[in-house]
Amino acid sequence: MPVRVLFQFGTRPEAIKLCPVVLHLRSQPERFDVRVCVTAQHRSMLDQVLGAFGVTPDYDLNLMLPGQTLFQSTSRMMAALEPVLLGVDGWKPEVAMVQGDTTTTFCGALAAFYARVPVGHIEAGLRTGDLTQPFPEELNRVLTGRMADLHFAATSWAAENLRKEGVANERIWVTGNTGIDAVLHVKAGLEEGRLQSGVDWSHLDPAKKLILVTAHRRESFGAGFERICQALGDIAERPDVEIVYPVHPNPNVMETVNRILLGRANVHLIAPLDYVPFIDLMRRAYLLITDSGGVQEEGPSLGKPILVLREKTERPEAVAAGTVKLVGTDREKIVAEANLVLNSAKMRESMAVVHNPYGDGHASERISAATLSFFRK
Repeated sequence: MPVRVLFQFGTRPEAIKLCPVVLHLRSQPERFDVRVCVTAQHRSMLDQVLGAFGVTPDYDLNLMLPGQTLFQSTSRMMAALEPVLLGVDGWKPEVAMVQGDTTTTFCGALAAFYARVPVGHIEAGLRTGDLTQPFPEELNRVLTGRMADLHFAATSWAAENLRKEGVANERIWVTGNTGIDAVLHVKAGLEEGRLQSGVDWSHLDPAKKLILVTAHRRESFGAGFERICQALGDIAERPDVEIVYPVHPNPNVMETVNRILLGRANVHLIAPLDYVPFIDLMRRAYLLITDSGGVQEEGPSLGKPILVLREKTERPEAVAAGTVKLVGTDREKIVAEANLVLNSAKMRESMAVVHNPYGDGHASERISAATLSFFRK
């Protein structure tokens, strides 16, 4: 009998990293009976990724509310997930897959634990060692790890973190990161003409160095986010650069970004991009400035230098490899490090080597094999 697998996710980053796994398992109907449950923690941004990969949810809980707090989203998710995990429709999963560190990840793992359904944690073992950075994601990830039965670590470093926390070695599989499966699939499609970004970039000046920015971390809201935007304004004063910033719809982000950067020369504030045009824009960029974990993983596969707007990262491998630098939210440091890359071709080349410690594009296959081995014991 096929293994009944339930994927639970709710945000754009989760969808990007889980859709390749969903599609790979669904290509083996004799081995897996797959269903997808979305919380819609990020409604519009989630839907465009589902559309790009052709994944239709079996359960759409549609839980997003404007301005919802962590208290509200957590309690509503737990209540809505209960009937899905208990199989009130006659289909009860044998394993519940969650990814990463979101509120949906934590609630999905906890609901599965309550329902006595084994939990598979994709992208397990990432740690900063500080429960406040990133907040609340670090705690979500740690707690999910305590409830998981199958730990799919992207790297050996992440696997070692799990071993140090007492996870049995036979429950850990080093798979690579599924986000690399996704980005390499899209990159190849764009290069071969099978995929089109659907966005006209002709308004961008090819003579200028394109800087792609993403910044929306909760722990930076307030003074930290003010400093980030001020630094971007300083960088934009250079006549040789052009900044494109897809602005996250969170009001805490939009208010600060619009107040400081709207109308500035060399700055394009745009709506969040669908996944395919975002990868296309990453391909065109000279430099990436981000607080996104996903961009930290994707950028090295595209040969892009990355400045990370965090004090700590749970993805240190690219820092060690030299393709990523941590700059935090310090205005002067952000500007200084950006100028180093922009002024020195040698510096940029040293950071732009195509080298990805996070995966080779075959993580979905390894997760499939590991899941089968777990149930055949």
